[in-house]
Amino acid sequence: MIKSNRIESIDILRGFVMIIMALDHTRDYFHYGAFFSDPTNLETTTPILFFTRFITHYCAPVFILLAGTSAFLYGSKKTKPELFKFLFTRGIWLIFLEIFLNNLLWKFDVTYSVVILQVIWAIGLTMLILSFLIFLNTKLLLLIGSLIIAGHNALDNIVMQGNSFSSILWYALHQQNGTAIGGQVVVFAYPILPWLGVMILGYCLGQLYLPDFDTEKRKQWLLKIGLASTVLFFIIRGINIYGDLVPWSIQDTTTKTILSFFKVTKYPPSLSYLLITLGPALLFLYAIESVKNKLTDFMIVFGRVPLFYYFLHIFVIHVLAIVGILIFGGDWKNMIITQAGFNNPTLKDYGYSLLTVYLVWISIIILLYFPCKTYMIYKVKNKEKWWLSYL
Repeated sequence: MIKSNRIESIDILRGFVMIIMALDHTRDYFHYGAFFSDPTNLETTTPILFFTRFITHYCAPVFILLAGTSAFLYGSKKTKPELFKFLFTRGIWLIFLEIFLNNLLWKFDVTYSVVILQVIWAIGLTMLILSFLIFLNTKLLLLIGSLIIAGHNALDNIVMQGNSFSSILWYALHQQNGTAIGGQVVVFAYPILPWLGVMILGYCLGQLYLPDFDTEKRKQWLLKIGLASTVLFFIIRGINIYGDLVPWSIQDTTTKTILSFFKVTKYPPSLSYLLITLGPALLFLYAIESVKNKLTDFMIVFGRVPLFYYFLHIFVIHVLAIVGILIFGGDWKNMIITQAGFNNPTLKDYGYSLLTVYLVWISIIILLYFPCKTYMIYKVKNKEKWWLSYL
């Protein structure tokens, strides 16, 4: 593995979730019924399908948490004005990429009949907001981030409709919805308020990774916070009064009841959702701190080129889906996702088994390893090129 000054445990965690992210997106394009059914629908899902989706819940929270952590570590070597400039410009850049590149790669619709604002948008906008918040005291930031995550579910009952300015603002902040803006259909898939809380806490987490911070103390903090968050999930979810838009309920079988318990809301991410994802993520950081082997080296490659990998894997999966539908005997044009979204009736009978999805996923990861490693090495050898920090 090529030498780098980056913190390996952070890159390992990021790489791990990026690998499992590709599983979810492979399922989106290859699994039978994926275009028409929800893998967490208790009436139609199976335990393996449910947890194939559930395991990928860890991706977005970890991305955004570690984006905040990386921002802090970058800023530890810069002045506050320099960090502000970087976060502000990078935030705008990511929003631009979400609108024009990510939408194109996901749908192959050159008309942009519908613009979906997903995780890259959430990272970009929260990073832009963070650029202003970095001038606050770290303890105040910790308080603000914690209050947002713990309290935002109190806003669940506020529901807006239409395309007024206040409605659009609310969709962007807390209510997943789509609307027409100037004749353009826009879907706010990732309302950013709770994600802002995650970004802020990630920024605060960066203090644990400063060079002069004691390793054992860092591990103790990661263990304590990780365990506390995970235990708190079971307590809050068990009480079933607050913490998620949809309470769990007793089902007609024990298996379905367990699935109902773990069916937490992602859009926007509920308190329960964030506790059960960020808690184990911190425990992962604790456990992986001193681990070094071929598997961690493999994951580091993806973790060090996150944006490059993200767009590349979407493109590759979508292209392979076109191949998949041709093998299936369908029309490749049906893989151009227009305003009809993923509810194209011609895709009703398209799809492969979950086993095939897993095999395609593994193949994609192996395929992407080589260009990602090449780009990772290029980045390390060309640190003086400022534009690489935006890619």
